[in-house]
Amino acid sequence: MRNALLITQRELRAYARSPLGWTVAAAMLLFDGVLFQWFAMAGAKLSAQVLSDFFYYMSGVTMIGTIVLSMRLIAQEREKGTLVLINTAPIRDRDIVLGKFLALFVFVFVVTALTAYMPALVFVNGRVSIGHILVGYAGILLLAAASSAIGLLGSAFARTQVIAAVVGALILGVMLTLWAGAKVADPPVNTFLLALALHHERQKAFGSGILRLENVVYYVAVTYFFLLAATKTLEARRWR
Repeated sequence: MRNALLITQRELRAYARSPLGWTVAAAMLLFDGVLFQWFAMAGAKLSAQVLSDFFYYMSGVTMIGTIVLSMRLIAQEREKGTLVLINTAPIRDRDIVLGKFLALFVFVFVVTALTAYMPALVFVNGRVSIGHILVGYAGILLLAAASSAIGLLGSAFARTQVIAAVVGALILGVMLTLWAGAKVADPPVNTFLLALALHHERQKAFGSGILRLENVVYYVAVTYFFLLAATKTLEARRWR
C-alpha cells in the first residue's frame, strides 16, 4: 500500500504541473456551470427536479473528463519510456494500477467538490434536502470511480495516449448504450443488459436522491473488475 500511495502522490503532482490537468478541470467546471444555468435552472421547476437535472448533466461531463484525464496514466509512461523504470523497480503491478487510479479519483473528487456551490444556489429561491444533494454527489463519485477504472484499462492496453482515450471511450460507450439494447431485447436478456448498464436508470436514482444498495454494489464491482483487468494487462505486457 505504501508504494501505491507514493505513486498517487507522484501522479497528483504530475496533474498539478501538467496543462492537461488544469485545462480539463477548468473545462469540466465551465460545462457544469453552463449546463446548470441553461438547463437545470431553466423554466419553472421544483427544487428537487432542478437537482435531478443538475446531477444528470454533470454525470456526462464527469465521464468525459475522466476518460480524457486517464489516457496519460500508463500510455504516457510507455511513450516516454519511463514505464520500463517502474517495471524494474520493486513495485507490484497492482500497486501501480491502484496508485494511478487513486490519483485520478482524488483529482476528479476535488474538481467535483468545487461544484458544490451550484446546488447550494437552489436554497436561494427553493427548498431542497441535504440528503438529496449528498446522494446525488455519491452517485457522481461512484460513476467517476468506474469511469476512472475503465480509462485506466484503456491506458494500460494502448501504446499511445490517443489510442488510450479511444479505447476507454469505446468501452464506456458500450456500457452506456446497454440500456438501449435492453429496450429492444426480449426477457430475460433485457433484464441482464439493463443490469449491466453504467448510467441511465442507476444515475437517475442517485440524481433523484434515492440511495439503493444494489447501485452502490454495482459501481464498486465495475470499478474492481476494470482495475483487475488493467492489472492483468500490465502484467501481460511486462512479460512480453
